[in-house]
Amino acid sequence: MAFFKNNTVNLLNLHFSIHALALSGGGAFFFVFLLHAGVPAPGVLATLALILLIRFTLRPLVLVMAKRWGLKPMVIMGSLVTAAQYPMLAQVHGVGWPLAALCVTSAFGDALYWTSYHAYFATLGDAEHRGHQVGAREALAALVGVVGPLATGWALVALGPAVAFGATGLVLSLGALPLLSTPDIRVLAKVPSTPAMWSGAWLCVGDAWSFGGFFVWQIALFQSLGESYTAFGGAMALAALIAAVGGLALGRFIDAGHGGRAVWIACGAYAVCVLLRAASLGHPFWAILANTAGVLVSAFYTPTTNTAIYNQAQNSPCAFRFLMVTEGSWDVGMAAGCLTAAAMLALNTPMAAAILMSLLGTAVAFVQLRRYYRMNSLIAAPIV
Repeated sequence: MAFFKNNTVNLLNLHFSIHALALSGGGAFFFVFLLHAGVPAPGVLATLALILLIRFTLRPLVLVMAKRWGLKPMVIMGSLVTAAQYPMLAQVHGVGWPLAALCVTSAFGDALYWTSYHAYFATLGDAEHRGHQVGAREALAALVGVVGPLATGWALVALGPAVAFGATGLVLSLGALPLLSTPDIRVLAKVPSTPAMWSGAWLCVGDAWSFGGFFVWQIALFQSLGESYTAFGGAMALAALIAAVGGLALGRFIDAGHGGRAVWIACGAYAVCVLLRAASLGHPFWAILANTAGVLVSAFYTPTTNTAIYNQAQNSPCAFRFLMVTEGSWDVGMAAGCLTAAAMLALNTPMAAAILMSLLGTAVAFVQLRRYYRMNSLIAAPIV
């Protein structure tokens, strides 16, 4: 398999698998823990929006740091700061100073990590194998995602949040180790902007908006399962097991020159999944089925979107700045979606309506993805 011959990408995927183990564990329980700790559902969504808006304002500082130190130290530093937020999460008991400190730390860690990681992956990956490489990453993340939620759900019940989230922070820190063997990438002092940046920005706004409804869904799923950490973890693990091969299969389909069809499959399946989530509220069996379908759809959707973003970033004058624009747009889109969903819940709008708002973001992403795959000759033509 030619796409496995890039040892640097293999190390990046190993790093991301460790990162995903932590995110599928403590990360999956981040917002339901806040709900359980006394933060009301609109407040949970508003907290996420606040983290995103702080993250957006920190991006110019991150650019200054990246130009001075390069991408590799930024990804490592981002991993460590991201790890620090989880012990802080265990100390949150409702709205107060611990929650405010958590928001700032989470925003800074995410701003350091995600832009740098995506730029790093885009630069060091191979455009002709991009779908395979992203698909392999998502398949590995799904496999470890079977263990993370089960272990964290058990630890929260048996050992308490300090141990459960402390372990999450430790795993995130260990995820930096594979990066010690990867090369550094310098960030240029100054480059021009390109039209592709703004095309990618609209794609990310649409993609991110849909996450407002997704987080409403996570809250609804937790409530449908009786606010049980163990049941919630089991539902997440089952979904990850089903999704483990989905991303790899569609990634191969994209690299074979069928990106346009992949968009129809990914976005169409995502829309059906949103409808299923909205219809399953209050019914545990159907809610678990909808959650499983959602993770499987994500395994299709992520290679489709990330192939487009990463290839455009790699072809731009500066991958980091390209990802800075798209990630910043993602922050704005997701913050807007979360605040809209929070307002809907505060006004006692049915949760199903807040979940359905994701369809608007999916439609925007569909238009942008179709435009990219239609115009990009590298993806449109089959690669031998």
